[in-house]
Amino acid sequence: MSVLVSLVDMKSLLWKAEQGNYGIGAFSVGNMEMIMGAVKAAEDCDSPAILQIAQIRLPYSPLYLIGPMMLAAARNASVPIAVHLDHGMDIAVIKEALELGFNSVMIDASLLPIEENIEMVKKVKDMADHYGASVEAEVGQLGKSEDGAKDTGIFYSNPVEVKELYESTNVDAIALSIGNAHGLYIQEPKLNFDILSDTRKMVSVPLVLHGGSGISKEDFRKCIASGIRKINIATANFIAVEEEARKYSKGERRDYFILSSGLVSGMYNNVKEHINIFKSNGKAEAFS
Repeated sequence: MSVLVSLVDMKSLLWKAEQGNYGIGAFSVGNMEMIMGAVKAAEDCDSPAILQIAQIRLPYSPLYLIGPMMLAAARNASVPIAVHLDHGMDIAVIKEALELGFNSVMIDASLLPIEENIEMVKKVKDMADHYGASVEAEVGQLGKSEDGAKDTGIFYSNPVEVKELYESTNVDAIALSIGNAHGLYIQEPKLNFDILSDTRKMVSVPLVLHGGSGISKEDFRKCIASGIRKINIATANFIAVEEEARKYSKGERRDYFILSSGLVSGMYNNVKEHINIFKSNGKAEAFS
């Protein structure tokens, strides 16, 4: 294991991943057990990781409660961890996350025309710079809303627009739409690697893949080889935890602490599996 490392900003994690040609898992959490499981998996794999929560999840996991837990877990981890607000849609919520100490935020203005998207990213970048925080943006639109409940249609990223946004904002990471989608895939996704390749030729900024739950191991690794550095895993985490709760409910004994341990274990196993796929095992040593 590497020596104790404090909370590390996302930009640093992604540039190390760029140099080492691997991916960093960004694992969405919703409670204490999920946080514990994710960090334990990262530590056991000696891997950097990102803990994140999307704005759409905050009605269930209020930011003022879960945010400090995420930050405490990162600060006490023995591997580098960034804490990220995913799919921030409101400036007020993004500012709240920054005030709490999140060192990375996403402004999702991808539904807007590129000119308006750029203006929103500029506002958030200016604000985040005061806190020393990284900023992620998005170009293109994924096939479903962040919670997977609404089919929004796929609008593929335009590499020219990605280049325009990056050069106008100097943002730290950009998420692409290449056939990926939030939530569960009805059938195996067909990713457009040409868009990814063309984008990579135009910009040097670390690229992000959302909707990672359900993408094959082979496609994950092909994405990483083509320049994807941050990979979001959300739905698979929640399913893994739910499955452990279902197993528990079939038993006769009712003990909260057994249930809690099961939830930690479900998250741990899922995160560890993805860390192995992304080849970030052992990469925490680069931050020692």
